[in-house]
Amino acid sequence: MRATARQISFADWELMRQRDQGIRLEPLLEAISGFLDDQRDVIERVRRDLVRGLKQPDSGRHGLTATQVLRSLVLMRLKNWDYRELRERIADGLTLRQFTDFYCAPVPKHDAFQRGFIRLTPQTLRAVNDLVVRAAIELGLEDGAKLRVDTTVVQTDIHHPTDNTLLWDVVRVVTRLVRRLAKALELQRIKGFCDRTRAARRRMYEIQRMTTRQRHEQQTRTYRVLIDIAEEVVGNARAGLERTHTMRGSIRHVVVCALVSRWLPTRRFIPSSSPIPT
Repeated sequence: MRATARQISFADWELMRQRDQGIRLEPLLEAISGFLDDQRDVIERVRRDLVRGLKQPDSGRHGLTATQVLRSLVLMRLKNWDYRELRERIADGLTLRQFTDFYCAPVPKHDAFQRGFIRLTPQTLRAVNDLVVRAAIELGLEDGAKLRVDTTVVQTDIHHPTDNTLLWDVVRVVTRLVRRLAKALELQRIKGFCDRTRAARRRMYEIQRMTTRQRHEQQTRTYRVLIDIAEEVVGNARAGLERTHTMRGSIRHVVVCALVSRWLPTRRFIPSSSPIPT
């Protein structure tokens, strides 16, 4: 069951009286709280999003109210907290309980905030963001002339960057770019460049599949072989660029040469057991 605001209890009334004893919100939150009290249309949009898709929105146990969701979201954005810290701060602080409209009510777990926030539509989130910006402008905190954005890390299909897979990436990508270079020059292959992708892939998988005992006995030797292969591929690619530098090619040739040059490491590969120069 979702409500716009919850019913005030006697304990909440007693907590409200603490303001007369010097327990007050910080000036910024107090100003924003007064600003949010006047945004009835945004609170109603949040309430509609929370009950969206529910078959019986007026029955069931009580969830977070629209006011609690809106104020908790604004607090989270202002303080740059994660869900766990948001929940802990609200539960431990009298003033934050007042700001988020929890007062003496129990604060739910952090995932309840997450479930409430993700039910908000992009249009409602845009309205909340505009609301925060408008409040900052009216309170003199921002002029609204600059736009600052944040990003969220999401899962993607990039493998975990271990040493052996990074070396394999160098061999794989440099070989692919050299093939494109040969195709741009209308050649079967770049003279002096050998395809070592199979050998590099074999060593990469050997390192990944080693047991703990094998790592102590074979890892250093296998790593050195993989490093030698990567250095050979890089050296041959650099020599191939020098060899084809004087050949007349198209714009595509120039672009591919730039890509190969960008991918060529400027430092030598260093085994993990060797001291890294500072």
